[in-house]
Amino acid sequence: MSSLNTNIAAMTALQTLNQTNKEMLVTQNRVSTGLKVKDASDNAAYWSIATTMRSDRMAVSTVEDALGLGAATIEVAVTALNSAIETIGKIKAKLVAARAPGLDRTKIQSEINELQAELRNTAGSAVFSGENWLQGDSAGPLTKTIVASFSRDSTGSITIGTIEVNIGPTGTMLFDTGTGSAAGILDTVTGYAFASGTQSFSIAGLSTGINIASITDDPLDLAGLEDLVDGVDAAMETMTDAATLLGAAKSRTSLQKDFVNKLMDSIDTGIGQLVDADMNEESTRLQALQVRQQLGVQALGIANQSAQMILRLFQN
Repeated sequence: MSSLNTNIAAMTALQTLNQTNKEMLVTQNRVSTGLKVKDASDNAAYWSIATTMRSDRMAVSTVEDALGLGAATIEVAVTALNSAIETIGKIKAKLVAARAPGLDRTKIQSEINELQAELRNTAGSAVFSGENWLQGDSAGPLTKTIVASFSRDSTGSITIGTIEVNIGPTGTMLFDTGTGSAAGILDTVTGYAFASGTQSFSIAGLSTGINIASITDDPLDLAGLEDLVDGVDAAMETMTDAATLLGAAKSRTSLQKDFVNKLMDSIDTGIGQLVDADMNEESTRLQALQVRQQLGVQALGIANQSAQMILRLFQN
């Protein structure tokens, strides 16, 4: 039945055109943003997961920065420690030379004084971002931590992993800057027996550093000098152990940094799988919707012309 009040064909065509326009708006938004899930109204579950993963990705990026800072701090400490080990080797060589009879040990001592000062300067300058891992207060915290990982388990609980480095007297501390007893590797005082009696030296302590200026060719003095060489050699071995500790921390930090880089790429890929739009699919859909829109407009125009056909009947 044809009706002037109710144009069913026009109503159907209009509904179809409106639906096409809505779908086209959604597709255009996906094409312009590159996202099929932009907010919670698009897909609440995927949006929630992606939002949490983006937040975690930012945290992992911060971990990468922390690892970079830690690696730089370790690198400074390693460089300074290697230089200190070379200087200790020179002091050892001077002491061995002083073992030969008839040498002017006062001049040798002046050279040792300079080398001891160099050791203190090296340890004091091993600073990066306010951190010095070669000297510190043995009464304070003796472990440094580097943020190394960020993880979230199935229950949503967050865990932050760290790499710990011992900077105490049994770790990398060369000098103790505290007010208590000197406990660093190079300022620990040790007694040695000489002809004049027991003398107490540290390797490079500020007030008790090695001093052989008064040593003679007396067998007891020469035996004490040999013991002193052994003490310096033992300190060098301890420093080598400290360098090994730092080297292991450096290697672990580097490996963890590489892992974090790969982890961020994986997180980005996972987020993309959830929310990124398939541009090939969306472009094809957009073209189809444009054709549907044009046909819908034409169909609506044809439906609206039905009233004009009824008017012609009355004219006849």
